[in-house]
Amino acid sequence: MRYALIGCGRISPNHIAAAQRNHMHFVGLCDIDQVMILDKIAKFGLQSVNQYYDYREMLEKEKPELVAIATESGKHAAIALDCIEAGCNLIIEKPIALSIADADAIIKSAKAKGVKVCVSHQNRFNKSIQKIRDALEKNRFGKMFYGTAHIRWCRDWEYYSRAKWRGTWEQDGGALMNQCIHNIDLLRWMMGDEVDEVIGMTDRLNHPYIEAEDFGIALIKFKNGSYGIVEGTTDLYPKNLEETLYLFGSKGTVKAGGQSVNLIEEWRFSDALDEPEAVIAKFSENPPNVYGFGHTPLYADMAEAIKKGREPYVDAWAGKRALELVLAIYQSAAQGKRVKLPLNACSTLDFKNRFVN
Repeated sequence: MRYALIGCGRISPNHIAAAQRNHMHFVGLCDIDQVMILDKIAKFGLQSVNQYYDYREMLEKEKPELVAIATESGKHAAIALDCIEAGCNLIIEKPIALSIADADAIIKSAKAKGVKVCVSHQNRFNKSIQKIRDALEKNRFGKMFYGTAHIRWCRDWEYYSRAKWRGTWEQDGGALMNQCIHNIDLLRWMMGDEVDEVIGMTDRLNHPYIEAEDFGIALIKFKNGSYGIVEGTTDLYPKNLEETLYLFGSKGTVKAGGQSVNLIEEWRFSDALDEPEAVIAKFSENPPNVYGFGHTPLYADMAEAIKKGREPYVDAWAGKRALELVLAIYQSAAQGKRVKLPLNACSTLDFKNRFVN
C-alpha cells in the first residue's frame, strides 16, 4: 500500500513506526521544515523516500493510496479535503478538525469520493480498553450509571514554546481539545455515544502565554440516562500524573489508569466470569510515553478497511463526535449555561477572546 505522511512533528514518529510495522510502501514525507523531514529520515532509515515541502505536489507525483495527516490541528481539514479530492484514504491525527462545519465537510467529501477516513484516537486499541469494551458489549456492566475521565498532565512553557501554534484558538484549542480529547472520546464511546446536554467550565490558570484553556471540567448527560464527568488539565506539577477512565454500572465497576488508560487497575463484575488479578495482569501494558501502542493496530485496521471496503474501527464520525463534545464544553463554559447536542455549528474560533486579560 502506497503511503505518505504530511507533518513531521512531535507525533510523526508514531505514525512512521506504525506504517513500517504494517509493511506499507513509504513514498513521501512532507513538511514545511526540512530539518523535521531530515530528522525523521535519519531516525527511521527513510533515505529512499522522496521529500516534499508542498503536499499537493506530493499527492500529484506519488499518488499515495493512504495518507496520514499529522500537522497542527487547524490545518487538518483543508489538507484532508485536498487529499480526499485526490482520491486518497486518510488517517487524520486528532482532532479531525476544529469546527463542526469542517468535520461535516470531510465526512461528506469522503463519502462522495468513496474513500475511507480514520481519526487517530489510538487509545481505543489499548489492550485494557479493548477488554473493557468487550465487557460492555456483552452487557456485563448491567445498567450504566456514570463514567468519569480524568486527564492530569503537565505541559510547561518549553512545550508550548517549541511550536507557536499550540494553545491557539486558530490552530489548536486548549487542554481539552489537544491533550484530553482521547479520553473524552473513550468516555463518550463507552457511555453510549449519544449526548443530551453538557455543562462545562474552563479556565486558564497557569499558562498566560497561550490563548486557550489549561483546565476544564464538565458534566455530561447521555441520552440513555447515564452521566459523565470530565476533568482535564495541563497544570500538574512537576510532570504527568495519570489518565484514567472509570465506568460504573449496576453489575460492574472498572478503572483504567496509567499514563494513557493503558492499565486495568480495578475489575469487579457480579458475574465472576474471570479472575480480577488475572485480567489486570493480562490486559495491562506499560508504553514508553502517553501515546501508547495503539497506532500500530490502528494502521492495521485501516489497511484492512481499505482492502475489504468496510469502515475503519475509528471512523470520521467518531472523530466528529469527540470534537463535538469538546466544543460543547467550550460553548457551555463561555455562555455559562447548559448546551444541548447535537451542535449544528461551532468552532474553536468562536472563543477567540475567551481569556483576554
